Amino acid sequence: MKIEILDEAENDILNGMQFYEAQSRDLGTYFLDSILYDIDSLYLYAAIHLKVNGYYRLLSK
Repeated sequence: MKIEILDEAENDILNGMQFYEAQSRDLGTYFLDSILYDIDSLYLYAAIHLKVNGYYRLLSK
């Protein structure tokens, strides 16, 4: 399976990481780890996720 992360999503992740890091030290790292966990989940369990425009999609919590 191939995972594609849009440029807009990469920017959102970077902005989110910077935002959370500004709130508390290492919170940005925790945020990034959570996102990476969700990406791994999409890779492992793609067939159970919602398919939108031909792509499996998972919204991070």
